[in-house]
Amino acid sequence: MAEAPKIELFMKASDDGESVGNCPFCQRLFMILWLKGVNFTITTVDMKKAPDVLKDLAPGSQPPFVIFNDEVLTDTNKIEEFLEDTLAPPQYPKLCCRYKDSNRAGDDIFHKFSSYIKNPNPGCNDTLEKNVLRSLMKLDQYLMTPLPYELDQNPDVVQSSRHYLDGNSLTLADCNLLPKLNIVKVVCKRYRDFEIPAALTALTRYLEQAYKQEEFRQTCPKDCEILHAYHSVAKYLNR
Repeated sequence: MAEAPKIELFMKASDDGESVGNCPFCQRLFMILWLKGVNFTITTVDMKKAPDVLKDLAPGSQPPFVIFNDEVLTDTNKIEEFLEDTLAPPQYPKLCCRYKDSNRAGDDIFHKFSSYIKNPNPGCNDTLEKNVLRSLMKLDQYLMTPLPYELDQNPDVVQSSRHYLDGNSLTLADCNLLPKLNIVKVVCKRYRDFEIPAALTALTRYLEQAYKQEEFRQTCPKDCEILHAYHSVAKYLNR
């Protein structure tokens, strides 16, 4: 068996400078490494102090970045690709999706959410909220539609019962989407009194299932950390 790699993940620190901060890209890599079942260490980087570690290891970069053996990797997408190729079967599980549409499901939600939450004009609020809702409905529809493997098992199935985007196991697509959905859920509730509608049953099931998985639940920053991160950009609306 090949010698286990030495892996260090550098993540953005919370406001206290120590625990894990709000950063969906950091959480995405944290989840991937955990799901791969590889040993790794985490170093949180206090961005307020602009530490020497950034200047020395990854000048001009922001966390997350990874040191894999002695190689410094700084681009989240490239790190994901590298980990998937390097930590491969039979020793490590494959995390890529079987269906390419799974990678794109929900990919516009965070952009719509950002426009909604940063809007200071009460007159635009309803339109922007509907845009978020439409994106969530589209994701719900994807999660409700049976995937080819489900139709192979039962050609008469009309509604998917899978747990995650691409099947019953977490994939790279979930590692990308779930941290963003968690931010949307926490921030919209506090700043807009908007919750993901329970009527979106497939999306509700997806999130409930995800929060049961320690690889997701334990990698989420605290709600107060997320709210603090959005405090200066989320505009309170005076209605």
